[in-house]
Amino acid sequence: MSDATITPSTEFLLEMSNISKSFPGVKALDNVNLNVRSHSVHALVGENGAGKSTLLKCLFGIYNKDSGKIIFQGKEVNFHSSKEALEQGVSMVHQELNLVLQRTVMDNMWLGRYPVKGMFVDQKKMYQDTKAIFDELDIKIDPAEKVSNLSVSQMQMIEIARAFSYNAKIVIMDEPTSSLTEREVNHLFSIINKLKDRGCGIVYISHKMEEIFRLCDEITVLRDGQWVITRPLEGLNMNDIIAMMVGRSLTQRFPEKTNKIGDIILQAKNLTSRKQPSVIDVSFDLHKGEILGIAGLVGARRTDVVEILFGIREKIAGKIYLNGKEINNNSANEAINNGFALVTEERRATGIYAHLDIGFNALISNIKMYRNQLGLLNNKRMKSDIQWVIDSMRVKTPGHRTAIGSLSGGNQQKVIIGRWLLTQPEILLLDEPTRGIDVGAKFEIYQLIIELAKKEKGIIIISSEMPELLGITDRILVMSNGHMAGIVDTKQTSQNEILQLASKYL
Repeated sequence: MSDATITPSTEFLLEMSNISKSFPGVKALDNVNLNVRSHSVHALVGENGAGKSTLLKCLFGIYNKDSGKIIFQGKEVNFHSSKEALEQGVSMVHQELNLVLQRTVMDNMWLGRYPVKGMFVDQKKMYQDTKAIFDELDIKIDPAEKVSNLSVSQMQMIEIARAFSYNAKIVIMDEPTSSLTEREVNHLFSIINKLKDRGCGIVYISHKMEEIFRLCDEITVLRDGQWVITRPLEGLNMNDIIAMMVGRSLTQRFPEKTNKIGDIILQAKNLTSRKQPSVIDVSFDLHKGEILGIAGLVGARRTDVVEILFGIREKIAGKIYLNGKEINNNSANEAINNGFALVTEERRATGIYAHLDIGFNALISNIKMYRNQLGLLNNKRMKSDIQWVIDSMRVKTPGHRTAIGSLSGGNQQKVIIGRWLLTQPEILLLDEPTRGIDVGAKFEIYQLIIELAKKEKGIIIISSEMPELLGITDRILVMSNGHMAGIVDTKQTSQNEILQLASKYL
């Protein structure tokens, strides 16, 4: 579609030509191409549902392609499992974490390929090999630590280190920075440059345009399951790429802020949680119609704050007032009954029932509202609300009976947000709500957040993306090592001031 289109040749480490893949009710890929060079980082972009993850799962042996050809290192391949792909030199860091939480870090690193000594696993060698890789990548995690004790961002680094350990020639990274702070992103980029120097070809999926321009050499754009263009990044700007992704021009990244701030709706006074280290003596007010951001570096305990508010983290001190009345959210059910809603950061682990359909996932938090006086469910109202979630959130799906786990990550997130909106909350808590969501869908979610604020809802949004916090919030609460380092007015602050506050208690 462009004079700059790259034509397959022997210079490519990987060539995927005319790849097609269908699922019941939807053609996910329609003659898609991807050509990746060695010593390069190749961006793969497109809206949620464009087919990016599906294409790479066809390469990685998770899906069987319907048609097309894959040539890797000059030979045609057709991997039938991820194990086969890994053994042949293709590694993948998935968007959704795939770690065994109750096992150690080193167990997860070498799962399926344990070093053995006689009949037993060689624990000493496994520890030393893991430590050597972590030292090379400057990852400060104890290999013997249980994964369940780690933060999401630390788990993400383990996934990246595991991919590094395979000495792969092609490394696929699907939204690898979605859970990382800016400091950790810089760390990841140094790892990617090491892979690039080794001669690897890195396929980099991201919705963060700043990262793509900073890191990548070439770009392939997909739209609605079809290949749009492949070309060098040089000469392109952000608007060019967005227009190719969404098929239209997107003139601004954030909607106009039209919400008006009213009276105080929520007061948190001296919140302190039981688990240490955690939240210590945090106080703030939230107003009707206000969008309050929470910023901080990894380990700042941003998520802990909203978990206390939602009743899923025990507090040992402090009080919470809603509309001037003291409340105690001792469980999620109590919080929901008091008008709170929480969109969690890790949607696959704590947000969705992956094997159940969209309808179930959309209604589960509001199910009591569909019972009549006899205790029977009102199917007509349920179907109407499911359709409302699909339509209002613009969920790309063949129908409401589709398993939510088969949707793209961004479409899963849209269903989760829609689910909570059905409960008509007074306080909406959003933990990384646009993680893994494309620029077009992000804009729609920002619009939705502002519209909710205009209805006098109180909204708290945690985000690791500084432009997002500066573009959507009214004030920003900055956390540092469990302490509240300060609250700043978004219009009057800067990224430097926020980062200085975030380092206050380190």
